[in-house]
Amino acid sequence: MQTHQEELADRIARALPRDGDIETQPGVHYRRNSHPTEPVYGTAPPSFCVIAQGSKRILLGDEAFRYDPAHYLITTMELPLVGEVIEASSTRPYLSFRLELDASVVTSVMVESGHVHPNGDGSEKAVDVSPLEADLLDATLRLVRLAEVPDDYRVLAPLVTREIVYRLLVGVQGNRMRHLAKFGGHAHRMVRAIETIRENFDKPLSIDEIARDLHMSVSGFHAHFKAVTAMSPLQFQKQFRLQEARRLMLNEDIDAAQAGFRVGYDDASHFSREYKRHFGKPQ
Repeated sequence: MQTHQEELADRIARALPRDGDIETQPGVHYRRNSHPTEPVYGTAPPSFCVIAQGSKRILLGDEAFRYDPAHYLITTMELPLVGEVIEASSTRPYLSFRLELDASVVTSVMVESGHVHPNGDGSEKAVDVSPLEADLLDATLRLVRLAEVPDDYRVLAPLVTREIVYRLLVGVQGNRMRHLAKFGGHAHRMVRAIETIRENFDKPLSIDEIARDLHMSVSGFHAHFKAVTAMSPLQFQKQFRLQEARRLMLNEDIDAAQAGFRVGYDDASHFSREYKRHFGKPQ
């Protein structure tokens, strides 16, 4: 495994000689940092993440997940996360690989492999870290090699991607991967709930209405939502609102009052207090 990890680091470093990130093929991302970073707030699509060199910490609500070359991270829903590179230097930069997980591919592999019926109830948290096994590292490295040869990539990458998905399904993350499946159960209901809140984040949140649409009791909905996201529906909406407001102020050069109003806050002072509490500094 050490030889494969060194080769993975070398190929990412050659593809990305300076700090930053690139999407080397659709859905395949590399990142490089030559020093530890400040916390970065944002969301990312469901992904499988491997670190070739260095280490990183991810925060979901009040829970922290640290991973490194011996571990991989998986996210199965688009949640508000905080990421921080904690181990990197100019001589040994942080180097990472991220593969976006396509729900249709996950569903197809689940059906073809016969791993449709989970052992749990779909309430596994949507972020986790697990030891990186040799077969999964090998498939990851083969996908990175293919990314350097576009003609080969078009033909062979879908097969390697399906292998990665399959190995995640038959490994310790199998139940968590069910969040991405396009069929029923509590996991699929939580995906629908998150999509509803994200699409209507600037509007008042009606827990009763969402629970009714999902054919769940309010208490049952609360319990499953928090089990998956590590936060309540209202906390989820608030974090998503604040991250969107931050994006608006940074990218569209609007003031705090305008940003707060656009994400659903009627009271500018209330928005300012919550923004400072969440990000640790005034807007």
